[in-house]
Amino acid sequence: MREIHLGRILAEQRRSRGITQDELAEFLGVSKAAVSKWETESTYPDILLLPRLASYFDISIDELMGYEPQMDSREIRKTYRRLAGEFAALPFGQALDHCREYVRKYYSCYPLLFQIASLMINHSMLAGDAHAAEQILEEAAELCRRVKTGSDDPNLGRNALHLEAYCQLVLNRPEEVLALLEPEAPVTGMPESLLAAAWKMTGNRKEAKKILQAAIYKNVITLLNLLPSYMEICTDDPERFEESCRRFQAVTDVFQADGLHPGIVLNCYITMAQDWMCLGETEKALTVLEAYAELADGDIYPLRLKGDWYFDLLDDWFEQELALGDYPPRSESVIRRSMTQAVADNPVFQSLSAEPRFRNIVERLKQNETET
Repeated sequence: MREIHLGRILAEQRRSRGITQDELAEFLGVSKAAVSKWETESTYPDILLLPRLASYFDISIDELMGYEPQMDSREIRKTYRRLAGEFAALPFGQALDHCREYVRKYYSCYPLLFQIASLMINHSMLAGDAHAAEQILEEAAELCRRVKTGSDDPNLGRNALHLEAYCQLVLNRPEEVLALLEPEAPVTGMPESLLAAAWKMTGNRKEAKKILQAAIYKNVITLLNLLPSYMEICTDDPERFEESCRRFQAVTDVFQADGLHPGIVLNCYITMAQDWMCLGETEKALTVLEAYAELADGDIYPLRLKGDWYFDLLDDWFEQELALGDYPPRSESVIRRSMTQAVADNPVFQSLSAEPRFRNIVERLKQNETET
């Protein structure tokens, strides 16, 4: 909701129709001085007069007051980036309060509420203690429920459902996750292939390539997101776990995913290293952590989603289809700090603290935090 500018809008409506203040005052049964004060916003009309004013100019009360309860996608993206920057620059509580202010102002702007929930989740680890982080996740889940039940956009509703399920999982409530997701019908079919075939038939091969590039990209990222979960499940079967690690690395290498989406690869390296530790394979865990540090300290900045020579038609897709465009969900400084914390503060790696290789990894990550 932007600021209300009833006086300015009233004056603009009156002048555009060639109506004098005297004429408007006579219609409403008030003095010319009252109309003048409304237009300078030194006073406002009685609330009972608003329907008559709006009817007189043939506009809605919302239009009369300049009330806009929705943000467009460009404004949402700009707001998200500003708030994400505040989590890096301001005290955590102050940044969180600013998020809550936007929730109160735009309580019916469901795309924004979804992004605020995502923002809270992505920064909940900065809350200072476990209880505070849990409270923020509860708050984010409640926003997701509002989006899910209030939005008429099925894609947004589905995304909110998944984000709510993620909150419940982090809050250690598997039954809630199952209750949310099990009734959901699986998505079937590949409309991208049909769209691409149609574009090809019209002679527009570039548009067909763009659609298929986006589909391949999405499915590669989905696969790389699924493999870490499968790895964790397979720690009771070391041979299958090791093969899962090998296949992850093969997919990463083939599609050069460390350049396309380094965050996915970094998250998987952490999972792999943790699981190797659980299997008692310290050397293998250290090798994976060294690969993690090399990527984190590599040529991946500034952090943006991007294509490469193979995926060379994705820029427009990032801009048009993704809520945040090519920007990451957190500011770069927060991400660099979290890269270090994922290793240095991880209790799974505590037994490695005396290992020279581990200390070198942590030192490299800490140095990476200070680079810009």
